[in-house]
Amino acid sequence: MSKIKEIGVKGKAEAQSFWDFIRGQRVIGFAVGLIIGTAASVTVNSLINNVILPPLGFLMGSDDGLKGLVLDLGVTPSGEMAVLKYGVFLSDLINFLILALVVYLVIKWMKVEMTGNKK
Repeated sequence: MSKIKEIGVKGKAEAQSFWDFIRGQRVIGFAVGLIIGTAASVTVNSLINNVILPPLGFLMGSDDGLKGLVLDLGVTPSGEMAVLKYGVFLSDLINFLILALVVYLVIKWMKVEMTGNKK
């Protein structure tokens, strides 16, 4: 067998092995799930940042939403204001809790769907 033909046969075998791996390990399903999860994350973040946090900040007296809540600690020796941005922390904490809840609910729903398919 010539070298070129041998390389072609090995290449074809490797390509087939690669496609078998993709199908067998459900890599395509994982990729689709990753893309949908990323889109869901963007949507949930938009809900949090544009719908939930602004009214909370307004109720707490901030013009800039929850992220605008700060506590002035005083002037540093260099003459700059030291500011504790606790609103940013609260915003990130709420964001985390809501995303964690959404992930929990999706996993719980998927588990029900997966066990429902086995019957």
